[in-house]
Amino acid sequence: MDKIYSHPQSLRDVSTHYCPGCGHGLAHRLIAEVVDELKIRERVIAVAPVGCAVIAYDYWDFDCSEAAHGRALAVATAIKRVRPQNIVFTYQGDGDLAAIGTNETIHAANRGENLTVFFINNAVYGMTGGQMAPTTLLNQKTSTTPSGRCAQSQGYPLKISEMLALLPGVKYIERVSLGSAPDIIKAKKAIKKALVNQMEGVGFSLVEMLSPCPTYWGLSPKESLDWIQNTMAKEFPLGVIK
Repeated sequence: MDKIYSHPQSLRDVSTHYCPGCGHGLAHRLIAEVVDELKIRERVIAVAPVGCAVIAYDYWDFDCSEAAHGRALAVATAIKRVRPQNIVFTYQGDGDLAAIGTNETIHAANRGENLTVFFINNAVYGMTGGQMAPTTLLNQKTSTTPSGRCAQSQGYPLKISEMLALLPGVKYIERVSLGSAPDIIKAKKAIKKALVNQMEGVGFSLVEMLSPCPTYWGLSPKESLDWIQNTMAKEFPLGVIK
């Protein structure tokens, strides 16, 4: 039986290891579609560090490099400086980019490295057991905040995109959502813009994607999409930040 969908050349036809309802697979496909549309598959080098997407290279059919936890932008900076003709992007979760990798993130952005960052924000550590992440919402329950995140003891959700937007080296930041079909269309446009910026030598670009994690949110896939729209997007407003 013939397939009834168009499969991106840059996406391998393999089974997923992600949980049902996870947003990573969707983000993978959007990036693969854009890479194909821009005809840059032979020039792309992706950097994926530790986290749920640590084996992104099992899904993308283009060159990828793995980085130590939090060090993706350091590795990407080195690759881009040695091979400026390549299109280099990092694919990082909130625990990686906004916690252990905060240093690398801030300084790569401040230097205005001509890189693209895809930042998956699911408000929780998904790979290691559902612990609180820097982006966990106030009162959100996780394995390390069973009564909900408390500002007095755990601080406030870190709005990394708004923080980075203050840096002069940053040229483009947009927050999008994977929570609905219209939002997914907007997300793809943002992904394309961020990659085109690099192709044109514009400078540092970042796309933050609000992504569902039904397993550690304790919700069904449908409830997770609703939670993004009704709760998460209020804390992390969608749109172009810079």
